Amino acid sequence: MPAVTVENILVLPRVTEPGPAAERPVLKVTTAPSGYEGEGFPVRRAFAGVDLSQLDPFVHMDQMGEVDYAPGEPKGTPWHPHRGFETVTYMIDGVFRHQDSNGGGGLITNGDTQWMTAGGGILHIEEPPEELVASGGLFHGFQLWVNLPARLKMTQPRYQDIRAGQVALLSSADGGALLRVIAGELDGHAGPGVTHTPITLVHATVSPGAQVRLPWRRDFSALGYVLAGAGSVGAAHQPVRTGQLAVFGPGEAITIAADRRQDGPGPSLDILLLGGQPIREPVAAYGPFVMNTRAELVQAFEDFQAGRLGTIPAKPAGETLPAGPHPGHDVL
Repeated sequence: MPAVTVENILVLPRVTEPGPAAERPVLKVTTAPSGYEGEGFPVRRAFAGVDLSQLDPFVHMDQMGEVDYAPGEPKGTPWHPHRGFETVTYMIDGVFRHQDSNGGGGLITNGDTQWMTAGGGILHIEEPPEELVASGGLFHGFQLWVNLPARLKMTQPRYQDIRAGQVALLSSADGGALLRVIAGELDGHAGPGVTHTPITLVHATVSPGAQVRLPWRRDFSALGYVLAGAGSVGAAHQPVRTGQLAVFGPGEAITIAADRRQDGPGPSLDILLLGGQPIREPVAAYGPFVMNTRAELVQAFEDFQAGRLGTIPAKPAGETLPAGPHPGHDVL
């Protein structure tokens, strides 16, 4: 799991371990079921079985892979629409290409992030580049959907290309964990992602046997999704492993620990920590749209069918660009 790393973690700024701050209890641990997305690439549905009120302001997250494709096997998604939220695509291994009807796009690879604000409406496509399809190879990442409040549902679409070298790299207080801040801030250290909805997004790698206790904003929700490895969460050391999500309750500090012996392909515990300021509005979500009411969903589908969410860019010679609604993500 390369993402972005450093040779000597001890040279990084250190996150101050919170003192007697209120520890966030673990409300539940769920196991993500497996499925397929787009043209058939494997995913784990990270938020399955969790009430939206506990996820707020997030609505959906897929762990893509980890899969080692044979030549000819890599797959992506066809052109599809979105409205009413933001997509965050973070690549850990492999290469993915994004293109949208607003002119955004590019390739992302180890540790890169693409942040697309769908806002009032956009069309986009995500797929492996031709050379990866031909060669095969490792593919691993995640896509997160961040909700937008009603007043921003129809905001202007935008695109952010965040390179691995831009993320804020931090160390835990004792040097036992590498912390990559992608968006928001942790202990005053800000990540590069610019968000409409206030959130914090951190990829932590915890060394075997190490424990890290992090400050967390009291007004934010708090979730931890295990990308790889095994360990525990919370002061009660509830066990977690690859593909499991921990939902934390209220408080000001989060505790994560890695087992001394890791039985996965990697040597450490990799966990995605995320939370944000709850929007606390009704959510009407279906397929590629996340709105507040059913009437707004109907309008979104009508606008897409009428071509008001954008136009697919002209295709290069010999390239086929299928169009149609997103095949998955039936949230509600």
